Amino acid sequence: MYTTAFLDLPPLLSAGGTVRLPGSKSISNRVLLLAGLSEGTTVVHDLLASDDTRVMLEALRVLGCDIEQDGDTVRITGLAGKLSVLQADLFLGNAGTAMRPLTAALALLSATQGGVFTLSGVPRMHERPIGDLVDALRPLGCHIECTGKEGYPPLRLSGGQLKLSAPIKVRGDVSSQFLTALLLALPLVSQNQALTIEVVGELISKPYIEITLNLLARFGIQIVREGWERFTIPQGSRYQSPGEIHIEADASSASYFIAAGAIAAQKVPVRIEGVGASSIQGDIRFVDAAKAMGAQITSGPNWLEIRRGQWPLTAVDMDCNHIPDAAMTLAVMALYAQGTTRLRNIASWRVKETDRIAAMACELRKLGATVVEAQDLIEITPPAPGQWTHASIHTYDDHRMAMCFSLAAFNPLAPTAAPDKPWEHAISVRIEDPRCVGKTFPDYFESLFQVAETRPELIPVITVDGPTASGKGTLASALATRLGYQFLDSGSLYRITGLLAIQRGISLDDAQGLETLARQLGVSIALRFDREQIWVDQRDVSEAVRHEEIGQAASRVSVFPGVRQALVDLQKAFRALPGLVADGRDMGTVIFPDAPMKVFLTASVKERAERRYNQLISKGISANLEEICADLEARDLRDRTRAVSPLVPAHDAHKIDNSAWTIEQSVETVLKLWVEGWPHVIARH
Repeated sequence: MYTTAFLDLPPLLSAGGTVRLPGSKSISNRVLLLAGLSEGTTVVHDLLASDDTRVMLEALRVLGCDIEQDGDTVRITGLAGKLSVLQADLFLGNAGTAMRPLTAALALLSATQGGVFTLSGVPRMHERPIGDLVDALRPLGCHIECTGKEGYPPLRLSGGQLKLSAPIKVRGDVSSQFLTALLLALPLVSQNQALTIEVVGELISKPYIEITLNLLARFGIQIVREGWERFTIPQGSRYQSPGEIHIEADASSASYFIAAGAIAAQKVPVRIEGVGASSIQGDIRFVDAAKAMGAQITSGPNWLEIRRGQWPLTAVDMDCNHIPDAAMTLAVMALYAQGTTRLRNIASWRVKETDRIAAMACELRKLGATVVEAQDLIEITPPAPGQWTHASIHTYDDHRMAMCFSLAAFNPLAPTAAPDKPWEHAISVRIEDPRCVGKTFPDYFESLFQVAETRPELIPVITVDGPTASGKGTLASALATRLGYQFLDSGSLYRITGLLAIQRGISLDDAQGLETLARQLGVSIALRFDREQIWVDQRDVSEAVRHEEIGQAASRVSVFPGVRQALVDLQKAFRALPGLVADGRDMGTVIFPDAPMKVFLTASVKERAERRYNQLISKGISANLEEICADLEARDLRDRTRAVSPLVPAHDAHKIDNSAWTIEQSVETVLKLWVEGWPHVIARH
């Protein structure tokens, strides 16, 4: 999962390959609550790992459920409808799928069994209305106090005396989660009589109610539905664990990859596994919407395959009440359509993680689109030819904003892009706060990069060159972490080759054997650089490659031209989405001369010698400061005067002397150069 402050997406040119989606958030949190309310133990498979499920699991633990988790499998021993904890403060983040149903369940249990519960969340949750649910519960005799603003969380639930003789009325035109909350909670108090819910106004997001009814049936509750206006919970309803239940993949998350296929899958389809035509989720109907815009889609019970069909995409005028979350993806697909796309009946966008109509309009305009918004609709006309603009997308702590706008990185393919070599005028897209996707799809960007492709020269590279002990490796590693980029410690590749040669019994004089070994690195021999750790075939060799014996072996293998060329090719192969930070001595001059940003880091010999001395002493290795200083001076001379690739700054490198700086100051200096230069520093290349 990306934890960076922003993520820069280079222009993307195609999509194809397979992605397996995480479990559905809507199904996951419903199942967790139902398992927590049931008698017995439920084994939940393929559970979504996200912020929303994390807060629901923690709430159930606090309430007394016994929970054992092993990866995406969770064993929950439920409460059998009986409170074992009578006082709890529950923090529910920004998870509406936890706040709304827990409010209903705990209000009813508190009224019948006693107990005091407070439910709170992040500031945005305290701006999301819950008044219609509270207004439905209070007439039943539940004591509910809005401790901040009336009609909004935080809430305090403190007992009451239930009155269940009259039908329970709830508005359906603001959020279907209010009705879902009542449907999930009322079976707890149906022992003596049937209970009826009447929906006031038109019910929106009906497919989400279908999910709720389907899952209630799995847990033994057979709701009687009369149209979408009246729902009856039979007398004596009781939650019964199904024993085991599997969570199907999230159909809303599938929408981004369906869109990517519709836009960019020209040769190889995008295949989505984990959700298909048999899905119980309403958002699977996004498939029909995408087809209406031109996508070519085939499907099976647990998979979808998407190719580009009609091109440009076809603008649509569509009622999106049935796919409110996935409809956001249509808004970004509209950038690739001919004409104006009109999405109607989306008033629920206003009360989601953010005001999504306003947010979508603002960010689409940044890209050059013409947007008209109203209370319950949005109209999008794509940018005119040549009018796409670089944009830093504000995500409003809303996971769907981040995922939707990643699709704008396919802009070179837009019908309004330059027809000849469109990548030459492509724009880059910055996604602010990419970590917000953790709410439902923590590995979204990693999954996107699995199926997206672009030209190597469009992938940004930051090179960090410099003499020995200048701190370039530490700086480069920290930059890669802060930017969410790949990291290449080029200097270790010869050491890794020498280490593996010794371990495998390959003579250090065997040029052919060493070249063959070097060409296996990164192919049949897995390599990974993780900050200051080096992993080879999942083994940490960080300390092993720094031994003196390995350093000498590296010097011996480096004399063979075949080995050098193999490792040059390997270094270039590290240029992968979304970008690369490469540390070495000739990264900016030889390996990546087209890198949009180059840094040449240095420090005085005295300062570098003291750093190396302190490093050795901290590891318990005896060292002599004067000898280290003399050795560095000799190395500097050899590096500057060597015949092949002498150590010199690239002509366009930022020369930084960090003699008097901490590593953090060096990192902040380079990050500032990158942030201030974006996107122009990339566009030059």
